Amino acid sequence: MGSGELIATLRTAFGPDLLSVTERVPGKVRLQVTPAGLVSVSRYLYRELGARFVITAGVDARADRGGYEVAHIFSLDKDHLFAIVSGMAPADAPQVDAITPDVPAASWAEREVHDMFGVTVNNHPDPRRLVVSDDWPETLYPLRKDVRYGDWPPRRENADVEYPFKKPPEGASTVVIGPFYPVLEEPAQLRLFVEGERVVGCDYRGFYSHRGIEKLADSMLTYNEIPFMAERICGICGFIHSTCYVEAAEEALGVRAPDRARYIRSLMLELERIHSHPLWLGIAGHILGFDTVLMQAWRIREPVMWLCEKITGNRKTYGMNLIGGVRRDIPKDIHSEILDVIKKIEDEWVAVINAVSGDSTLKARLSGVGVLPAEAAREFAVVGPTARGSNVDIDARVDHPYSAYPELVPKVVTHPDCDNWARVVVRLEETIESIRLVRQGLAEMPDGPIMADVPSTIPAGQWGVCVVEAPRGEAIHAVLSGGDNRPERWRVRAPTYQNLQALPYMIQDETIADVPIILGSMDPCFSCTERVEIVSARSGERNVLTSEQLLALSREKTDRLRGRK
Repeated sequence: MGSGELIATLRTAFGPDLLSVTERVPGKVRLQVTPAGLVSVSRYLYRELGARFVITAGVDARADRGGYEVAHIFSLDKDHLFAIVSGMAPADAPQVDAITPDVPAASWAEREVHDMFGVTVNNHPDPRRLVVSDDWPETLYPLRKDVRYGDWPPRRENADVEYPFKKPPEGASTVVIGPFYPVLEEPAQLRLFVEGERVVGCDYRGFYSHRGIEKLADSMLTYNEIPFMAERICGICGFIHSTCYVEAAEEALGVRAPDRARYIRSLMLELERIHSHPLWLGIAGHILGFDTVLMQAWRIREPVMWLCEKITGNRKTYGMNLIGGVRRDIPKDIHSEILDVIKKIEDEWVAVINAVSGDSTLKARLSGVGVLPAEAAREFAVVGPTARGSNVDIDARVDHPYSAYPELVPKVVTHPDCDNWARVVVRLEETIESIRLVRQGLAEMPDGPIMADVPSTIPAGQWGVCVVEAPRGEAIHAVLSGGDNRPERWRVRAPTYQNLQALPYMIQDETIADVPIILGSMDPCFSCTERVEIVSARSGERNVLTSEQLLALSREKTDRLRGRK
């Protein structure tokens, strides 16, 4: 289906509810709809046309449009189309009807619209808070334009209010995992409802690491400062986020990066995948008590980190991207070194594949565990190896090509078993495919500049949408251009945000011992998805720390460890 056919189909089905239809950028269809159309058009796209829910973006548009915009973004993957279904909630009574009853994957996104903008989402099946803390003031909505970054009032009076966790089924016990883990370094709380060793239900509370990144972007940072912030969304997939931001911003601003810059971006993205998958495999082995896998996978990974440091000056947070291109070239005189390094990694990775594939104990531990059938994967709109391990053929590099992927077309690796083992196999094979793409990219890299001319006057009110295939799955950045050299709105969704919503399904009727590796099979990143407070273990007293207090504590501990105090 092309965009013209999509528009004609929707006009026929929902004519009165379609206020306007635009396609400023090919493949990005923007549908302004009535409040009723927000639900009906979303339902039709999802149920009838098989569109995949991506994310919801809210915008405080009271100043120029008299209300709050709520935009649901859908992807028609194999048609290479995005459909952005956008409706307005009035400023004096901001509310919309929920699409979650029809589109289950939209649950978190709609809850976040209420937390951040104060737009009530009627008929939502789980209207609890998602992003803001339990003691956050009832009527303060951080992404409204009249709330300044850092200008937060004291906690509300009932500051000791407890989060309304779900009650366990009758006869079941509760086992709490988190918010602190012996393996994962990021906080999230998982409450398992169990009968004996069998999990019969669960509840999840995350977002302990909310950092206000989107608020910084539309209030303090300029367009070309944001790429360096975006790169710090994730400690592993940083370049993915900076690329996703700059390409969304370039689309909104009408800028195209030079071909050589596009190739450099793709090469760095594939190098990031090559070092991320061994990192994940090592942690998965550690979760299972198979530390030989941890040691070997991380040993193989290390030369990739050295290579990235040679190219960019940093092992991570490369600082390469700007709107219009990249800051550093990959000169031909280091191409041979890159090829030598990835050849050695390839040889050693093939040995790892053979060893892991032939390990009957490891395979027995993973096969048939954490099953997520393709139909359920679609309902939760999971992405990346989690989706491809459920035999769902999606990959942003193919479905919505960016950077140099129109020329560097990867083979999409899927697996039919839909379990933990399938997700291992997908990552093992994808690493080999990334090595092939690096070779092809170096061989075909065009000559020319690495930066384009960026107009000094940037038009406001234009949306740009980009998806980038991170090692964990598809990340999306949506940028609404604004004045004062900064976006009006920057919306970010990391892959873990979507994948975690499938966890209750995946652990249902599994044993407690299998929960850590089922969670680990997603390669979760909670900070990507997501406030810092400390709790006294002795008294239970809670205290929210400022950034200055955190810095002082950090320095005090460092001095103590070094024997200075």
